[in-house]
Amino acid sequence: MEKQTDMDVIDRLRAAKLRPTRQRVALAHLLFDGDIDRHITAESLHEEVLATGPRVSLATVYNTLHQFTDAGLLREIMAASGKTYFDTNTADHHHFLDAKNATLIDIPEDQIALAHLPEAPAGQRIARVDVVIRLEDE
Repeated sequence: MEKQTDMDVIDRLRAAKLRPTRQRVALAHLLFDGDIDRHITAESLHEEVLATGPRVSLATVYNTLHQFTDAGLLREIMAASGKTYFDTNTADHHHFLDAKNATLIDIPEDQIALAHLPEAPAGQRIARVDVVIRLEDE
């Protein structure tokens, strides 16, 4: 995907039933411009927006990331204790976690297979499965 115009971003937000505020548009540009999937934290996105765009509080970044997740634009990954990443690739897939560098790396879909899942507790269903494989140096 190439660099998006403001109208592209506004249309994307409206299609997700989100009002295109100045902050949402700025954050959406950072998240979705280009053709690579991104794994970001609220803190890393906050640093990025402060360096390139309007003043946005960390609380606004957190709220916006959760709104984008609820709207299906992002996928939330709980990868380490207290560390939440947001993934622009919303398709089902799994991750390596490089804890030393605090980065997530996509695992190609054909590289992992789950043979058996347990039954969900009564009255519930499995919504999705997230496998995070933690890496360390040899």
